[in-house]
Amino acid sequence: MKGNEELRQIQLKSLEILKVFKKFCDDNDLLFYFCGGCCIGTIRHKGFIPWDDDIDVFMPRRDYQKLQILWNDKMRDTHYKLCQSNKNEFVRSLITYICDENTTFIKQRQKDLDICHGIRLEIIPLDGCPSSKVQRKIQMIWALIRQLFLNQEPFLSKGKGLQILSQIALWFFPTWKLRYKIAKFAENQMSKYKIEDCDKITELCTRYEYMINEYPKEAFESATYKEFEGEEMPIPIGYDTYLKMAFGNYMELPPEEKQIPKHDAVRIDVNQSYKVYRGRRYLEREFGGEK
Repeated sequence: MKGNEELRQIQLKSLEILKVFKKFCDDNDLLFYFCGGCCIGTIRHKGFIPWDDDIDVFMPRRDYQKLQILWNDKMRDTHYKLCQSNKNEFVRSLITYICDENTTFIKQRQKDLDICHGIRLEIIPLDGCPSSKVQRKIQMIWALIRQLFLNQEPFLSKGKGLQILSQIALWFFPTWKLRYKIAKFAENQMSKYKIEDCDKITELCTRYEYMINEYPKEAFESATYKEFEGEEMPIPIGYDTYLKMAFGNYMELPPEEKQIPKHDAVRIDVNQSYKVYRGRRYLEREFGGEK
């Protein structure tokens, strides 16, 4: 486990990013709320879960799309970069994140990529969930297609048949630009159900175990503000319903062996930009450095 002092430094730097993000959303009338560990931490600890090392937020799809346009326009001259895979850049991630370019947080699965490797705030869009079982299954298929081509990795934990099919699909579409085009088309298809037209909400730009959840729309109609690290931060108005559906008895602490940070970082530095580690901690092979 990371040392307590280092972990706390990561949390405080994450909190700085969160404050910038919250002000931007407030100024631009964008709705967001904590999800996952930060939502649990707000209710159970009034702050970070003691072993948590990041911040995750939900945004309704409409606000999420506005954010991408507005952030790149209004925050381009800051050291807070909005990162996501696009036709010119592959980040090996299903989500969008705000990255502090003056810090370092190099994940094991991204260390071969020339991307922003700073401490980040991760953003997950929420989408409408169709009532029709057939439409819902099709929506899930599109979400898995997006995942396959956006991560460029075959499915390894969903059975041998799906693993082979996904390997064939990646072989048949070998270039990033083609794979990204397919992933973007899949995203448009899976997100075509507007929240206002549906009774339920789902999260599709994440792991399968969360994709299958169908939350009542009322749980995310608005935000309510609770104390988080001495600040008032938004969580879903129906946070209890959401957290119970996603995590079960969220007020109960997990076993001690599971009280560990979830991200495997090869280098962390809250005071220096990841750029100083290029060729030493990431893109090592390109520079012939450490292996």
